Amino acid sequence: MDFSKYVLPGIACAVLASCAGQKNPDQDLTHYVDPYIGTGGHGHVFMGVNLPFGAIQVGPTNFYQDWDWCSGYHYSDTTIVGFGQTHLSGTGIGDLGDLALMPVTGDVTMNARGKRGDYSTNFHSYYSHDNEEAKIGYYAVTLDRYDIKAELTATPRVAYHRYTFPENDNSGIIIDLRNGIGWDRPENASVRLVNDSTIVGYRHSSGWAVDQQLYFTAVFSKPISSLKIYKDQELLEGTAAEGEAFYARASFDTKADEQVSVKVAISPVSIENSGLNLTTELPDWDFEGTRRKAETAWNKELNKIKVKDSSEANKRVLYTALYHSMIAPSVFMDVNGQYRGSGSDRRVYQADGFTNYTTFSLWDTYRAAHPLMTVIHPEKVNDMVNTMLNIYAQQGKLPVWHLVGNETDCMVGNPAIPVVADAYLKGFRGFDTLQAYQAMKNSALLDERGLNFMKQYGYLPYDSIIESVAQGLEYALADWCVAQVAAQMNQAEDFATFDKRGKSYEHYFDKSVNFMRGKDSKGNWRQNFDPFLAAHRVTDYTEGNAWQYTFLVPQDVDGLIRLFGSDEIFTAKLDSLFFVEGDMGEHASADITGLVGQYAQGNEPSHHVIYMYAYAGNQWKSAERARQMLTEMYTDQIDGICGNEDVGQMSAWYILSSLGFYQVEPAGGVYVFGSPQFEEVEVNVGNGKTFTVIAHNNSPENKYIQSVKLNGKDYTKSYILHSDIASGGKLEYVMGAQPNKQFGAAPQDRPQAARK
Repeated sequence: MDFSKYVLPGIACAVLASCAGQKNPDQDLTHYVDPYIGTGGHGHVFMGVNLPFGAIQVGPTNFYQDWDWCSGYHYSDTTIVGFGQTHLSGTGIGDLGDLALMPVTGDVTMNARGKRGDYSTNFHSYYSHDNEEAKIGYYAVTLDRYDIKAELTATPRVAYHRYTFPENDNSGIIIDLRNGIGWDRPENASVRLVNDSTIVGYRHSSGWAVDQQLYFTAVFSKPISSLKIYKDQELLEGTAAEGEAFYARASFDTKADEQVSVKVAISPVSIENSGLNLTTELPDWDFEGTRRKAETAWNKELNKIKVKDSSEANKRVLYTALYHSMIAPSVFMDVNGQYRGSGSDRRVYQADGFTNYTTFSLWDTYRAAHPLMTVIHPEKVNDMVNTMLNIYAQQGKLPVWHLVGNETDCMVGNPAIPVVADAYLKGFRGFDTLQAYQAMKNSALLDERGLNFMKQYGYLPYDSIIESVAQGLEYALADWCVAQVAAQMNQAEDFATFDKRGKSYEHYFDKSVNFMRGKDSKGNWRQNFDPFLAAHRVTDYTEGNAWQYTFLVPQDVDGLIRLFGSDEIFTAKLDSLFFVEGDMGEHASADITGLVGQYAQGNEPSHHVIYMYAYAGNQWKSAERARQMLTEMYTDQIDGICGNEDVGQMSAWYILSSLGFYQVEPAGGVYVFGSPQFEEVEVNVGNGKTFTVIAHNNSPENKYIQSVKLNGKDYTKSYILHSDIASGGKLEYVMGAQPNKQFGAAPQDRPQAARK
């Protein structure tokens, strides 16, 4: 059977044994990626090794302490408890960290697990960042307690560990089947010694993903002299065990500076499939060759955006952001195309002609990460949609927040609808369009998560559901997306229904205060209204307040302006957002970061707001604020991301905005101009086409667009269409230190004109 078609598209050369392993002949951009960016502060990014959109994220795990350790690693820490094969990047909830390996010497005590979410081990080690190295495709650290150097690289489904031991007659590698990250807790596990160099098993766990099933095959480069299995401190008999989670220790003698390697392949389906993944992707013992192939794979993806600019720091920010944007969604199937479905029976399915993915942080990523994918990864868009349509077929609705094949229902709204609609409206047709339409429509018409109240009242009453305003505004923008697809598919009745629902945001707008405000089931406004209050999981807003959510109408900015009464009043309100100060309360969500006034660059509901100025004829103000966020909220330092990364969304915002534009409407490809960050950028948009962005006279002072040319012709609009970008060509900005207030100001040049 030919398994090559099931290897991740675009990186087959990096993982098949027949590859030469040479670096991409194009410009080597990997040295611009700094994996440490975002590991401090509140970035929550993954530290370790993975391939673009790969299933493996192998890296160090610290003791889990609090919110800032959701990825398992925080730069402030100095303790490693193991090297897990799976990690999340940038989330606000911790999970995964499965199947951690830890090299040790001497006798170590196996401790009982502590409270849920905590590691409890006695085999951890201190480490210093002075003895740590992190690069694309490679991670290394010295474990001070054992004087062991640990090195990691990977293929999409196989982690490659290499440990350099001191001379010792009691060296070992612990396989930790007990501990995970954050919400994770073990449910069931198995381990079995197959021969003197192979261990297989599985780990079933529950947490954010309520039913995670991970199967593994681990092959050692050195024969195992003994395998001991511990349940807490109790030593079990034999070389196989099944049941409650435990630890296993593979032991052997080592000479001074002896290297012992372990290849760990994972599968969501079976032990047999994990073995197939290993023999297909990593049949040899060439650590350096595997590392080079990982670099080659990353370099191919990074070369989709080539920058010419005098600022090396800005290049580091951009290429690290590009790296972060490709950690997830992660492949969720084996080399033979099998994957575990999301239905209640968790059946095994066969992917038919597409790559199946998971880790969809859609409330975050529908805003920029998925639109970015339509620009630089068009070859993956159909796979993403097909994955979502299969999830729909298995669980009866499009995904909300999908993790290792589990629906978590995390966050609010119907965030997969904009992603599917965006693909359709941009002309992608590598999926069943009728099924896609039915999936969007039916997901919007369910009775769960407050949708029943939409049918009853036309809005979400605060006395019926928490976070009613945020939930309702998210439903409105998703319904607008369904309406746009209905219009293109000549579904007139559906268009009328969903177009009306797309305007349901009007129910929450209180003209007396010019804020989005909670309304009860009798139509009364919430009393004691405080637009600053942001109590987490208590108020009418999700990770935000009335100041931030009043502008969550990206689908109909023109309509929102009319509610305010005029361009001038709307602009004044936007201006106030960036200056007003107030107390969000002691229970405000930790996610509300990167504040400028009440604008929160560190959290997703604000991400489009800067660009709304252009709808009122004030593009220059969008330019001013966009440049401020690009330069102040993103740096090449450890804490260089102003909020948690949210599985690529924070980085995707930077990438698009650095090109000088951003998609405001949730689907369809109307990109509004801001302020370009770089002198020249060449974007590979697929199909052999290149879109070049040039910013003449660009500098920190020259942040305002004076004029624009598209393909050599004068261009007066304050936006550009996806079709213009995808067709390839050249966009030229002329920049200046003073705003050209006439640019994009005419009604016919504003973004809303694209829909008329």
